[in-house]
Amino acid sequence: MGARTKARRRAIDLLFEAEQRQLNASELLRERLATPVTEVPLNEFTADLVTGVVGHWTQINDLLTTYSQGWSLERMPAVDRAILRLGAYEVLFSEVPEAVAISEAVALAKELSTDDSPKFVNGLLARLAEVKPTLV
Repeated sequence: MGARTKARRRAIDLLFEAEQRQLNASELLRERLATPVTEVPLNEFTADLVTGVVGHWTQINDLLTTYSQGWSLERMPAVDRAILRLGAYEVLFSEVPEAVAISEAVALAKELSTDDSPKFVNGLLARLAEVKPTLV
């Protein structure tokens, strides 16, 4: 697993934990940067990803809700929400190529979520990439 893939996985872990504990992800990130809970401290890319997701939180949630076709955010598995938020941030707002962002999100869904999640994640993020020129 490459360094950026590991950083994405750690960003998903933080986003998921923050939601489960009903904490602000930025506050949890600051806490983990100040006092790491693992042997390896969070790297800059992980921090940038979490900060980026939080910075576009409302817009990302609105777009996921709009384009998820019959699935509200609340109905999605919590880990899928974290993966989709990160994937949407990378597809829409980062310098990461869209195909890479989608591929990484699908791989995380295969590893962390249900059997149906990779297809759902792929379809929703591909749709966001498709409509991106009209959004940003």
